[in-house]
Parts: sequence; C-alpha cells; structure tokens
Amino acid sequence: MSGLVVPSSTGRFTHRINSNEATRETLSMGPTVVVPPKRLMAPSDASEVASAMEHARHELQAPATPGTPVTPPETSVTDKYAYAFDIDGVLIRGGKPIPEAIEAMKMLNGENEFGIKIPYIFVTNGGGKTESERCLQLSQQLEVEVSPGQFICGHTPMREMAEKFNTVLVVGGEGEKCRHVAEGYGFKDVVTPGDIIKDNQDTTPFRKLTDEEYKNSRARNFAEVEIEAIFVFADSRDWASDQQIILDLLMSKNGRLGTRSETFEDGPPVFFSHNDVVWSTSHDLTRIGMGALRVSLEAMYKAVTGKDLKTTAFGKPQIGTFQFATRLLQQWRKDTHGIDSPPDTVYFVGDTPESDIRGTNEFDDQADNSWYSILVRTGVFQAGTKPRFQPKATVDNVLDAVRHGIEREYKKALKASMEATGVISEE
Repeated sequence: MSGLVVPSSTGRFTHRINSNEATRETLSMGPTVVVPPKRLMAPSDASEVASAMEHARHELQAPATPGTPVTPPETSVTDKYAYAFDIDGVLIRGGKPIPEAIEAMKMLNGENEFGIKIPYIFVTNGGGKTESERCLQLSQQLEVEVSPGQFICGHTPMREMAEKFNTVLVVGGEGEKCRHVAEGYGFKDVVTPGDIIKDNQDTTPFRKLTDEEYKNSRARNFAEVEIEAIFVFADSRDWASDQQIILDLLMSKNGRLGTRSETFEDGPPVFFSHNDVVWSTSHDLTRIGMGALRVSLEAMYKAVTGKDLKTTAFGKPQIGTFQFATRLLQQWRKDTHGIDSPPDTVYFVGDTPESDIRGTNEFDDQADNSWYSILVRTGVFQAGTKPRFQPKATVDNVLDAVRHGIEREYKKALKASMEATGVISEE
C-alpha cells in the first residue's frame, strides 16, 4: 500500500506515504508524512510531531483566511522547548546514520524518563533536492516517520524570491533535480548550465554533455534571453564549466550571454544557498563545499575584471534561515498549544562551528526566545581543536546533545517549581 489519508488530532487530513514507494508526485499531494513500511498501518510516537509540523509549514506557505480558532488537541508534546538538528555530521555521515542518532530520535519521541515528547526540525545547508526528497531519504536512513514540513534546506528561503525574478540560472546538484526544486518553488523560467552548453557547445571547451544530459537539457536561443539572477542551489559537479558560465553572465550586459558590459556592473546578482567552505562526508577528512566555490568565483572575478564581486548567501549562519525556523516553530506552537510565540528555548545541534554554532549564537543575541548551541564531535569539528565560535555545550554525539537539553530543562522546571512554592527564594 503506497499511502493512507488519515485525520490528525486536529481533524486535518495527512497523507501517510510508504517510504519505499514514494514518488515526486505522491510527495506533492498535500500535507504528507513519510512512513517506514512497518509503521504504515500503526503510527509510531514520531507521527504526532511530524504531522503537526507539516500542517504548520503549509499554513506558513499559504496563510489560512481568518476564522474560528481551532481548539488545540490534547498532547504529550512539550511546548516549552524544541530541537533543531543539522543533518550531515550530526545524524548522518556518508549516507549512513550515526549510531546514536536512532536512539536520539527515540528519546525525543517519548522514550525518556519523563515520558514527554519533544518537537524537532531539521535545518541543513545541504541542497539540490526538494524538502520532500530529503524527508524521504532521512526517513529511510533513521527508520522514523518524518514530514517535509520539518525540513529547512539552505535554499528553502529562496522560494520567497520566485516572484521577484522571471528567468533564472540554477546551478549545482545531480541531473535535473535543482531545476525541479526551483520550479517547485514557483520560479517561472529556470535555466541550467546544460541548457546553455546545448545551445553553444563552445561555451565550455573541456566539457561535453553526455547523451542523457543533452536529452534533458532544453533547447533555446540564449542570444535572445536575459537571465535576471543566478542561484547556486547545491554543490557544483563541474566547477570549471559552472564558473565559466557564471562569469560570462556576471560580465554581460543585463544577463544576455555573448555580450560584455563596459563596466562589468550590468550582470545579474548571484545567490548561494549556503556558505560552508567544508563539510563532513564518509571521507576521513572534511571535503570542500559551496562556500569554497563562492570564494573561488569571487577571486576569479577579481582577477579578470579587477573589481570585487558582491554575492549573497542563505543557509546557516545567515539570519534568514533561523528566522524561518522560528516562524515555523511559532506556527506549530500556536496550532498545538494555542500559544502565539515560539518555544522558550530551541536547542540547535550542529557539527560546524563556522555555520551551525556561529549562526545559533548570533541569532540568540537578537531573538525573542533563547537559541542554545550544542556542538557534536561526530562531524566537521574535531576534539583537540578550539573552535572560533564557542558553543554553549560540546558533547560527543547527538544522543548526548538530546540528553543535555532534557536534563537542563528538567533542572530549570524544578528550580521554577521550588521558587513558586517558596522552597527556595528567587535570585
């Protein structure tokens, strides 16, 4: 059975999709939870949070018209705090789950000494796939129910720019996936490097399209096309070709390929979905990522034009990603607990000091609620080194991170209770 349509505790319907049979079409049917086959007929403890977060995400993207407020259902999910997890190096490494990650999920979903469930989302700089595809992949890896609404990718905030730009170049990722992501976000006319090479094979002297790439690329005359913006959605699979094409556009007149601006100031803007220079993979050492491509492109532009290139990055540590996460958690809390504010504390668990920890700490300085950074030793950060950006806590793995937050919250609640009953005085 590929899926069931069931009502949630609020009466809203959710599609439950078998993770082994999900397709792009079934994942786009509306509010969806991806389910391991063994859980399709019997929802697990993870189902409630996954479904509620999915509906909150849909409400953010398509605000409902005013009406009678829904009475929040009874729930064992706490509203006081939540978790936000990076994925690579925290939950997954080299495509395989970090051993403690599965136990950490169980603890969040109620298998803890207090018997409470804790809401959680995933905030990753990884891109090149839709949030639904990332959801499907993680559900299979961790064998847990999750929903696309729980995912914030580096390029997720880019959907808000779909109305601003018409024709855009989308770079990176595997095959046509980034084009599909951009079109899913509402971008009307999406161009890929393959389209440009298909139109003029001399664009990249050392790169020839494979038969499959040639078939999937779209034929058009780029002498008549003005590209209004460049979006690097995921890591490039061919730096030389992608940088050549981006550089051509940056030096063009109004994004028209084959032209040159006299001032080099007429080209389209460039946006990166994140700025991580390195990231954690199955290799023993970190590998270079999109942030390195950004640095390389800026240096190349300077060398060719003599001018500085201004680019814009989303993802962590940029503030927009954390603001989007806050809006999602606030909508979830309003739906499930009738409280129109985000959880009091969000524990962000990451492995990269330069993005995860830096972004969390900087957002905490300005957020109305508390963002608490936890650094794990299973990814980019290695024991024995001193990170430039200091976390509130450093632990061995994600399970320890979850335990740390739960214990901290218990101590806070105990202290508040003792103060309220006069056992101890307020400081």
